[in-house]
Amino acid sequence: MMTNVARAEPFDPAGGTPEPWERALTELAGAQTYWLSTVCPEGRPHAVPLLAVVVGGTVHFCASGRSRKARNLDADARCVITTSGPGLDLVVQGEAAPLTGAAELGDVAGSYATKYGWSPTARDGALWAEGAPTAGPPPYRVYAVVPTVVFGFPTDESSTPTRWRF
Repeated sequence: MMTNVARAEPFDPAGGTPEPWERALTELAGAQTYWLSTVCPEGRPHAVPLLAVVVGGTVHFCASGRSRKARNLDADARCVITTSGPGLDLVVQGEAAPLTGAAELGDVAGSYATKYGWSPTARDGALWAEGAPTAGPPPYRVYAVVPTVVFGFPTDESSTPTRWRF
């Protein structure tokens, strides 16, 4: 989970005080559009916009099992999620782990309803609903992005670029 931060450090040549993880987590949770980058089995990069939610300090997204992003993650779970917030642009590098527990799926479904007004139901280890923007047709697999490193790039001069290692 993202709340298990090992170390925050500036990665600006001028130094500075690293940003607290709580600020990055707030910006991640408040973002509206995210970009997911995966690698196709033949090595070609693949990037798509998606809607994501932060539940329990972790970024979650969903995808139809037939989608290119899901098929890429089946072959290689490594991925990058990026988003732009009002104060920080964020890059989350890690692995996408499938989520199938009923309670966890219910929490993710509730977060989608609150954040985007999209109200999927959790059943049979997936989310079900019509009209999922960017996700393909149901059922939707849910993925939790387990980070290895997160980078925060300030959108102004008031803070320091920061790297969080997990």
